[in-house]
Amino acid sequence: MNYWQLLYNLLVIPLLWLAFHVGGFFNKKIRLGIYGRINLLKNLEHDLFKLESPQRLWFHASSLGEFEQAKPIIAEIKKSYPNAVIVATFFSPSGYEHSKNYKLANIISYIPFDSFFNVKNFIDLLKPTVAIMVRYDIWPNMVWTLKKNNIPTFIANATMTNSSARKLPLVKQFHRSMYDCFSHILTVSETDRASFLEYDISIPQISAIGDTRFDQVVMRVADAELKNLLTSSVVQDKKVFIVGQCWGEDEEVLLPVVYKLQEQEKSLLTIIVPHEPTLEHLEHLEFDLEDKTTFIRFSEMNNYNNEKVILIDSVGVLVALYKYAHIVYVGGSFRQGVHNVLEPAVFGVPVVFGPKHTNSQEAVELVRRGGGFVVNDEKELYRTLRTLLDNIEIRYHAGQIARSYVHENCGATERFLGYLEPYLRQ
Repeated sequence: MNYWQLLYNLLVIPLLWLAFHVGGFFNKKIRLGIYGRINLLKNLEHDLFKLESPQRLWFHASSLGEFEQAKPIIAEIKKSYPNAVIVATFFSPSGYEHSKNYKLANIISYIPFDSFFNVKNFIDLLKPTVAIMVRYDIWPNMVWTLKKNNIPTFIANATMTNSSARKLPLVKQFHRSMYDCFSHILTVSETDRASFLEYDISIPQISAIGDTRFDQVVMRVADAELKNLLTSSVVQDKKVFIVGQCWGEDEEVLLPVVYKLQEQEKSLLTIIVPHEPTLEHLEHLEFDLEDKTTFIRFSEMNNYNNEKVILIDSVGVLVALYKYAHIVYVGGSFRQGVHNVLEPAVFGVPVVFGPKHTNSQEAVELVRRGGGFVVNDEKELYRTLRTLLDNIEIRYHAGQIARSYVHENCGATERFLGYLEPYLRQ
């Protein structure tokens, strides 16, 4: 072991283990992650016993959003290598729970806690042909062990901002010891590539190939077109405004504007999709909507009677709803950071969001091009929505810019496979 490995295993790992288990007493998600890892290695051994293939590809993602970026790669691998074993692991319970029925993966599991012996046993069992870490969830013992076992290891959709904490003194040296264990670091942009080159690492090939998220959202359009979640009688002659992945902070700004617009625009139908459609959140929304507008839950649409607001009380339907939209607001942008703006953009609709959007390069670029609109308060939101509702030419033009931006940036999956396939043909 080198200095960094000793420090990590003797100091960091015990502290992480303690924090993880103490946090489990207070946080339901952490607790679910702890329970989900019980018998992890035993279950993995049982699942692997049934699978025989010369190719065994392991994909790891932190959560659902990162795994979405792996899906176009997995889909293309399965076309060329239908017998390849795909193993997908997650750190977060939300990623695991929402992906455990993903059909193209042979095994879906949590990643084990990153202790030395956990990782050694995991790699000894799995024996992956190639390991692919998606974006940023990189665990030191896992990476060091893969390198020790001469297993080719990739980072897909790698990003690093100029202000990243990974560039701080000592932290940078620690990360250099990990990044030097990779075979390929494939970044989403030349700027990200330049950031990784600052580490002066010698082994991995660092290349900018684009972002597979663009390929994924295009793939999801085809799936969405097959799903008819709303009947024509619901959306016919309506202007549909979808509020996607919203939090309470978004709703405080949005709802007064929606009420005002509904008084002026009798054909306006608003569909609200909470980021977390918990019973508590839905009841809070209904309390706000009561006496101000008419509303119905999505699960009760059989009783739809021209209500002006539809509350989505299920998960996994947002993308399929976007095809009905004339305008979309993407949530998180009055909270900690905007959520996925590419999913509505690919449907050719203007995308509106709040001031906290610079976490997303795509949101910034949509604004620069004219397919996205930033609003800082209720007044700006009202003016923007009023303009987009009234002027079909402005609305259509912004939507086409958004759609073109997505399609112009497709192709990262094919480029990624160009780096991966030599290892699969061996």
